[in-house]
Amino acid sequence: MNNIEAYKMDGLGNDFIIFDNRKKLISLTKNQIIKISDRSNIGCDQVIFIEQDEANNASLKFYNSDGGEISACGNGSRCVAYLLMKENKNKKISLKTKSGILTAELNNNNLVSINMGQPNFEWDKIPLSKKMNNNNLEIKINSNDGKEVKGGFSLSVGNPHVIFFVNDLEKFDLQKIGPKIENHSYFPEKCNVTLASVKNKKHVKVKVWERGVGLTKACGTAACATAVSGAILKINERLVDIEFPEGILNIDWKNDNNIYMTGNVSEVKKILVNI
Repeated sequence: MNNIEAYKMDGLGNDFIIFDNRKKLISLTKNQIIKISDRSNIGCDQVIFIEQDEANNASLKFYNSDGGEISACGNGSRCVAYLLMKENKNKKISLKTKSGILTAELNNNNLVSINMGQPNFEWDKIPLSKKMNNNNLEIKINSNDGKEVKGGFSLSVGNPHVIFFVNDLEKFDLQKIGPKIENHSYFPEKCNVTLASVKNKKHVKVKVWERGVGLTKACGTAACATAVSGAILKINERLVDIEFPEGILNIDWKNDNNIYMTGNVSEVKKILVNI
């Protein structure tokens, strides 16, 4: 296969290559996904396939840059929702994913809001390797000056997450910490690792190590997981801004237990992918 049409989009720098399988079936091997995700090639955090779905506007499949399939991708879902809303000339979209049906809405310009569904705290659904206190897994991480922090709040927002709340993000090297925690024995399906620093109850700054990707500029499900865990620990509000290096995702964990995520997406760029 040569020169396949695709789309390139990003949400706060969290970037995607999107293939539309509704008209022409495109099937890629794990190695092909790894190849096009490589930053020395086109490069992206995730590859997304749009599939036909009778009950919804589309069905989505997500693959990390290591070629592994994942159940949820918040920023990717917002990007595809924007693409489809422009295509359909409407402001509401429903998307089927492995983690459930997601409904999205265009607020203005490129600001897309999406219902990411409900968080899951059950140890075997996150999943964790055994039953334990998911509010504090007591995993040890060290700052650059050797100080030890013990913690880790774990939950699933379609993907497994663990969040460590620290005073100063700059004192921790997530490039070193991330892969160790991602592959920790507590996480049979690996996990996304977030370091979070609470600036005030309505503003939390984060850095994210994404399983199967590495350091990422933004991660939608990590923003949701951070907001929910901080709300349970009573260190941030249920409505909170989560700050990434390139912008903010607003997370609203409503009283009906659904998590709403709002943020900007890029314009849609058509590209040709050489396989």
